[in-house]
This record gives sequence, structure tokens and C-alpha cells, in this order.
Amino acid sequence: MTDNLHPGWKPEFGIIYTWFGMDKNGKIGVFVNNCWGEIPDVILNDGGAEGILDAISEYVHEESDVFTSFPLDKNGDFVVDMFPAWTGPKTKEKVKQLYNDSLSKTNPLSYANLPVNKGFYIYYAVEGSFPGEDYPVGYDGNTEMGDYYRYLVPTVFGSINDFPDELKSGIAVSDTIDFTVDRLIANKSISKHFKTMYGQ
Repeated sequence: MTDNLHPGWKPEFGIIYTWFGMDKNGKIGVFVNNCWGEIPDVILNDGGAEGILDAISEYVHEESDVFTSFPLDKNGDFVVDMFPAWTGPKTKEKVKQLYNDSLSKTNPLSYANLPVNKGFYIYYAVEGSFPGEDYPVGYDGNTEMGDYYRYLVPTVFGSINDFPDELKSGIAVSDTIDFTVDRLIANKSISKHFKTMYGQ
């Protein structure tokens, strides 16, 4: 399989990648790049990046044929922090209702399953077909395409121990970011904040 993620890779319109990060307090975040979000250099430089990210995604959505033992559901809830202006429902309440409905119908494939039963934060990258078309509703400052904003917040938290040992090394680690505080992470700074992989 060709690995499209490599040192020097740059985001562009076409493929959406999901990568995984751990903050300085051990909480787990799922980062959806929406085509324009950077992926930390430490992931790109690790070799086989696309393969390990796909393996983690399959695992957290309980689709993996290799890793078939999963932690018990957290049975928590989630809060909508910010949401995209460009697409989808236009209020927090409607966003939450949309995900609640999808959770009941398509669990565990719903995005809502990640905060509710896995205990993960979800960060979305600002998308759009041109700058300014999309922005995170609920954020007062300026944003650029690719900036990651806090989208869904869990009420019960997962940890690195919820992953098989073979997948832990695919999770980028930050010693500066606190998911409970940092609502927006600038795209241009993502590699400065996530500088190591778990276990390094």
C-alpha cells in the first residue's frame, strides 16, 4: 500500500486524515484535519504513518480485524464546544441532537461514540473552499483554514491505556497542550505542540 503521508507532506483538498494526540494530562484527542489541517511532523517522520493512523481509526470505531478486544464503554455524555459555520446544524443544540440521533442508530461508527463511550475529545480543523468561508462558531478570535478547534468534549475520559500496546506508538504527545483549556490550536503551531510519539 502506498503511504501518502511522508516527511514534507502538506495538506491539500482531497483526503481527510484523522490523527490522535495525548495532552500533558494524559487525555486523548481525535484530530480530524478536514483536508487543511497539518499533521505533526513527528507522525510524518515516523514511517508508515498512514498505516498506523488507519489501524488506530479502525480500532476506535471497533472495525479492526486485528484488535478485537475493546475497553468497556464509558457511558458518559458529551458537550458541543464549537462547531463549523460552513456545514451542518447552526446551533449547539441541533449539533448535539444530530450526534445523539446518530449514536443511537450507528454506534460505534458515530463521531458521538468517541466522546461518549471512548472518552476522547474531538478537534476539527477549519475547512472551506476559501479562507473565511468556514470558522468555528463560538470562538471570538480570528482563525485560519486548518486551525484545530475543540468540537466535542467528553464528560468521562479515556486514556492511553484504552489502546493496545501495538497502537500506542502511533499517538502524538504534547507537553504543552491541555485539552480542558486549549480550545483552539493554530495550524502552524501543531508540530511545536506535538513533538514526540508515545513511548519515545
